[in-house]
Amino acid sequence: METPFVFGKIATDENFTDREQETERLVGNFESLINTIIISPRRWGKSSLVHRAASIAQEKDKSLRVCMIDLFNVKTEEQFYTQFVRSIIQGTSSRWEEAVENARKFFSRLVPRISIGSDPANTVNIDFDWEDIRKDPDEILDLPERIAKEKGIRIMTCIDEFQNIAEFDDPLYFQRRLRSHWQKHQNAGYCLYGSKRHMMMEVFADSSMPFYKFGDLFFLEKIDLPHLSSFIRDRFSATGKTISDEACSLIVSLTDNHPFYTQQLAQLSWLRTTTSCSVKEVSQAHESLVEQLSLLFANLMETLTFQQVCYLKALVANESSITSAEIMYKYHISSATAASRSLKTLIKRDILDNRSGEVSFQDPIFAYWLRNRYFRI
Repeated sequence: METPFVFGKIATDENFTDREQETERLVGNFESLINTIIISPRRWGKSSLVHRAASIAQEKDKSLRVCMIDLFNVKTEEQFYTQFVRSIIQGTSSRWEEAVENARKFFSRLVPRISIGSDPANTVNIDFDWEDIRKDPDEILDLPERIAKEKGIRIMTCIDEFQNIAEFDDPLYFQRRLRSHWQKHQNAGYCLYGSKRHMMMEVFADSSMPFYKFGDLFFLEKIDLPHLSSFIRDRFSATGKTISDEACSLIVSLTDNHPFYTQQLAQLSWLRTTTSCSVKEVSQAHESLVEQLSLLFANLMETLTFQQVCYLKALVANESSITSAEIMYKYHISSATAASRSLKTLIKRDILDNRSGEVSFQDPIFAYWLRNRYFRI
C-alpha cells in the first residue's frame, strides 16, 4: 500500500493541502497575466501551489499556456537564456516537429542549434552561441510575447529558484534588462518564486532594486491547525486507518504548521499505526524523525561560529531581548554588534527568518533538536 502523505516533491490532487485562498488568487493572476511574486521560507509548498494553480487556470482557459522553468542548477546568464528558450518553446508546442519549427521561426538574428534525443516528445534541445546572445539577448527575452501574439495565445512563465539570478555576473544589470523587457509584455506574464526567502526579499522588496513593485507580491502564510488536522484525518481514513484529534494536533504542534514536516511526521506516524493512531505513535515517530536528522544538524552546527551558536542558544531559550547586557553576559555574546552580525548570517544561511522584527527558526525540527538535545535547555 502506498503511503498517503507526500513530501519532498510536488503535491497534487488529494495530496495538496488547503491553500484555497492562495490558489484562487494565483489562478486569477494567471488568467489575467498579472506578474506575481511569491515569497516564503523553504519547503512551505510554493512549487505545489504554483503547479496546482497552473493546472486549474489552463483547464479554465484553453488559450492559456503556463511554462515552468527551474533555475536550481542555473548559475550563469548564458544558462538562464538557454533554459528560458527551451521551456518556452516546449511549453507552447504540442509536438516535437512544432518545437523545432518554432525554434527556427521566432529567431531572426540568433541562430539556434537544435538536437533531438531518442525520445523526441521530451528531448528537443535548443542551444545558442553565447557570443551571439551576449550581443543581442532581446529576441530571447521577448520570446513569450512574440509567440503569444503569433499563435493567438497567452503565456504565463513561472520561474522557480528565481533568486539565483542574484549570483550572476553583474546581477543588477541583468535584472534591469529582464524588467525592461518583461514589463512591456501584454500577452505574457511572469510568476517568480524561490526557496531562499532572504534573497527573494532583496530582489523584490528593496525599493532600490529593478524588480521592486514588479507585480502582485504576496507572502505565503502557514496553514492553520483546522485545515492541517482535517487533511491528516482524511488521508488516514483513505487507507482504512483513524487518528485521534489529540494526535492530529500534536503532529501540527511538533512541526509548527510546517507543510513539509507535517506530511513527513504524519507519514511516520501512519507507518506505526495498525488501525488507530494515538499520541503515543506520534511521539515515537517524532523522536525517530529527530534522531534521523541529528547527524545533519550536528554537521550544521560545526559550520557555525561560537557567537552564532551563542545567539541560537539564547533564541531557543525564548529570550526576548538578546542584545540586553544581561542576556549577552548570560549567553557569552560579546556585543550587540556581534549579535546583529550573527543574526544577519543565520538569516542569510536560511537557518533563521526575520519577519516584521519577529525572529524564528525556519526548521522546527532543528529548533526542537537544539532545545532538547544540543543545548538541553
